[in-house]
Amino acid sequence: MLTQYAWIVWLVLILVFATIEVFTLEMTFLMLALGSVAGLLSGLFGIPWWAQFIIAAVVAVALILTLRPPLLRLLRRGGDPTRSNIDALIGADGSVVRTVTPSGGQVRLQNGEIWTARLSPITEQLDVAVGQRVLVTGIDGATAVVVPVERSTPQ
Repeated sequence: MLTQYAWIVWLVLILVFATIEVFTLEMTFLMLALGSVAGLLSGLFGIPWWAQFIIAAVVAVALILTLRPPLLRLLRRGGDPTRSNIDALIGADGSVVRTVTPSGGQVRLQNGEIWTARLSPITEQLDVAVGQRVLVTGIDGATAVVVPVERSTPQ
């Protein structure tokens, strides 16, 4: 009885795996669906259910190991390399709007935004005066952690 209706099980597995793949886009469930297709095809040739299972598993594992990595590279190739959110602020420079101390102050970043700021604990300076340049080394909540930019002397 199981061998007679195994094709229904394979169709259900193919649909379930394909549906999961649509939501995950990790290519793993696509490979499992293709392995299930191999199991379905082997069942149509009259192979016993246990052998169908082995064929489906072998095909799925082979596809995961060989076809999945290049497909993932292709899928991720077009990703946007632009940094955003906090990552875009780290390393940004700005100028002091209100004197920055270890406890607070304000800076205007290069993107035009005004942020509350405080000096990084790694700096030995006690405060940075209005108009001086600073560099963002971190973001702590809604506060930019900054260090003063060293001025280079002309030679």
